[in-house]
Amino acid sequence: MVEVEVRERNMPSFEIITNQGVEEMDVNVKDMLSGMFGQQKKKRKMTVSEAFDYLIQEEEGRLIDMDQVTRLAVDRVEQMGILFIDEVDKIAGREAGHGPDVSREGVQRDILPIVEGTTVNTRYGMVRTDHILFIAAGAFHTTKPSDLIPELQGRFPIRVELSSLSEADFIRILTEPKNALIKQYIALLDTEGLKLSFSEDAIAAVARFAATVNEHTENIGARRLHTILEKVLEEISFEAPEMKKKTIKVDAAYVQKQLVNIVKDQDLSRYIL
Repeated sequence: MVEVEVRERNMPSFEIITNQGVEEMDVNVKDMLSGMFGQQKKKRKMTVSEAFDYLIQEEEGRLIDMDQVTRLAVDRVEQMGILFIDEVDKIAGREAGHGPDVSREGVQRDILPIVEGTTVNTRYGMVRTDHILFIAAGAFHTTKPSDLIPELQGRFPIRVELSSLSEADFIRILTEPKNALIKQYIALLDTEGLKLSFSEDAIAAVARFAATVNEHTENIGARRLHTILEKVLEEISFEAPEMKKKTIKVDAAYVQKQLVNIVKDQDLSRYIL
């Protein structure tokens, strides 16, 4: 153990609400007060390895010019930034003289100048949005892209329509990614000493059930795979620590047995989220 002099990082916690927003103003005031009051130092005991890491972080902080980092970050945002606007369908609605459609159109008109190109005030300085790539996405199952105001439609000239996921897509999602759900469950149960494996027909059955529930209830894509797999492995996960048999292979029959009652009951299948 060694004794190292460290700087206290605790700052007074308070917020000031202005037209710039609560969080932004809160951070700016804290940054200002940190220089006003200075940072107190205290001695703290730690292991040599912890002290080594702490001293490296302190030295790195002295070597980095944060003003230069900020300027570089703002420049990269302006020249190479990509801004993704999700669920844009929530603000689409035909114009009416009353009701929620008025506020939706107001949100669209607030977004419009940012997409067109303007200067936005941020905590790191002024940022131009002229060369930022804007990508918007929405389900549009109750509205249409044409329900957006014409000015905003014109700022998104390239439109792509996506197809619903098929059983083959679900199989690929369950098996191909590095952090696929099946690989996660295999690794998780391996910590309990349980060797879990899935047959190809079991994976196909899980994909088929997900596609069936999506077709007959609300289609929420691949999110449903998480809850379906959790239901399939519910008993195995609960009993894994006490299991004498430490090698289990899940097949299509087991998947069918765990899910058949839920999928048949339409009132329950909608809760497989």
